[in-house]
Amino acid sequence: MDYQYRGSNRRESRRRARRRRAIRNRIIVTVILILILAGAIFAALHFLGGSKDDDSVTFPSQSASSTEGGETAGAESSEAAPSDADSVLAQAERLAASYDYDGAIALLQEVPGYESNTAITEAIAGYEETKSTLVKADITQIPHIFFHSLIVDTDLAFGSNMADGYNQVMTTVDEFNKIIEEMYERGYVLVKIHDMAYEQDGEMVKGSIMLPEGKKPFVLSIDDVSYYEYMKGHGFATKIVIGEDGYPTCEMQMEDGTVQTGAFDVVPLLEQFIAEHPDFSYQGARGIIALTGYDGILGYRTAPKYGDPSDENYKPEYASLDVDQEREQASAVAARMEELGWEFASHSWGHRDMGEATLENMKTDMEKWLDQVNPLLGGDTDILIFPKGTDIGSWRNYDNNEKFDYLKSVGFDYYCNVDANQPWVQFSSQYLRQARINADGYEMYYHADKLSQFFDADQVFDPARPTPVPEM
Repeated sequence: MDYQYRGSNRRESRRRARRRRAIRNRIIVTVILILILAGAIFAALHFLGGSKDDDSVTFPSQSASSTEGGETAGAESSEAAPSDADSVLAQAERLAASYDYDGAIALLQEVPGYESNTAITEAIAGYEETKSTLVKADITQIPHIFFHSLIVDTDLAFGSNMADGYNQVMTTVDEFNKIIEEMYERGYVLVKIHDMAYEQDGEMVKGSIMLPEGKKPFVLSIDDVSYYEYMKGHGFATKIVIGEDGYPTCEMQMEDGTVQTGAFDVVPLLEQFIAEHPDFSYQGARGIIALTGYDGILGYRTAPKYGDPSDENYKPEYASLDVDQEREQASAVAARMEELGWEFASHSWGHRDMGEATLENMKTDMEKWLDQVNPLLGGDTDILIFPKGTDIGSWRNYDNNEKFDYLKSVGFDYYCNVDANQPWVQFSSQYLRQARINADGYEMYYHADKLSQFFDADQVFDPARPTPVPEM
């Protein structure tokens, strides 16, 4: 079929993209090493020059060289060493806090002479002991909880013409903070869906998630992180940006027209929480960002309609947009988020119900997403989060399913619907399928029992919500 040919091309394009990034990274590392070497040479020349010409220079002690009296001059160097070891110990402790005990041990073993450093050897022994007590998680019992963009200003959101919808499917900032805090206290640990399973030699294999007894892994995702045009002025963030500290944060247009920057949505709030509680994240895991494409991504107006006056959806106010710059900025933000551990998923281009759509209509919509959105994310997206939660098949396997055959051919290995009261995972050699549980106003109001495994909905529910929450 034609889509199989295109799928083959896309997989090859992704492989080439990965090779290009690997080459780029090697170039960057090489440049850094050259700069370090140049700095070392400069320092050595400066040292030699000073010893000849400047009697007032205070020379650093060198533990590997001998003094005129035959004694090793290494006192100052040995005094400085513990501070270096302390720094490495602190780095190792943070790795261990996120359950990366192998990484912590490897880091400590890179310290020259670590065998004679009591603090380091004791730390390594402790990590080895902890490793021996870890329990392998059953991936079929890992739940997946999801949110939409968070309501920041409840007065604006619940006073808007979209109030009923927001009340049903959105979560407020206050509710999200309480949910995450309570999940942390109950022992939940955020893992990546790629930790659960991964592709190897053309087949999916189960991952190995090792956690201390009592810890409970879960996956988190956020739908529709596009900050759609209709949400403007309704009390939500307007885009994700990279802050001065190098971490993602949000911009939000206030009622007076000014733009403020802050933790106005899931991404920066979760970053802050993990910074304070590294044991909430398994080896650097973050959440999954599900993106459509018709209004752009991450708050950037990247869709073709914004730069094409002939498009039926074009508006005069778009003339001031530099769409190429919007795409560059969105791509840079996505790249930084991926560095931090965030993953991206297709949510279709036009938020299409894939269960109801015909195969041809689904293909047309997905081709738009693959052409317009996937390149902005590095071209390696393999997670599909079904719009409206509707799957392309029943609870049975995707055998003899044309829609699955197409989606698999264009690179998707992970499939997430909305259809669970308890954890539900289906694993095969071709895919991992996971049902998601929504933590929103509707579920908290009508199905608090479903959410009780994660948190107490009665304690979390924001009193600013109008009640009763509208029925769906």
